Amino acid sequence: MEKLYFDDYTEGEVFVSPGRTITETDIVMFAALTGDWHPLHTNVEYAKDTPFKERIAHGMLGLVIGSALMVRAGQYVILPKSFIAFYGMENVRFTAPIKIGDTIHCEAKIKSLTPKGKDRGIIEEEQVIKNHRGEDVIIFTTRILAGRKPA
Repeated sequence: MEKLYFDDYTEGEVFVSPGRTITETDIVMFAALTGDWHPLHTNVEYAKDTPFKERIAHGMLGLVIGSALMVRAGQYVILPKSFIAFYGMENVRFTAPIKIGDTIHCEAKIKSLTPKGKDRGIIEEEQVIKNHRGEDVIIFTTRILAGRKPA
């Protein structure tokens, strides 16, 4: 069901995004865009001698791609049509590496709904990005500001 307003959500409601495979190209493009060429992400020989034994995706790359899967091409709706603004992100934890070839998806649970006057409210979500093995790789909390149903 399409969500239009803050009032259309319920605490405990769960959303699951589609998946996306992380590629070597993603890592190289992210490094070029951000300037983060750390060898853990971009040097095969260096990465062999790390605890991961291979290159891994930047944590922020996984966070950006994984969280954006919730709004990908309108396939799944977590943002209401009355979306006003991204209100914040907290408690980000990178709990496992994302490797080249891993397919990730995001699961979000509505943690709380806080009215902010009669015309808007804050939707707080606990989000977990998981790999195709079901392992949690990134855990975080987000808040969005959304419009309320007209009186």
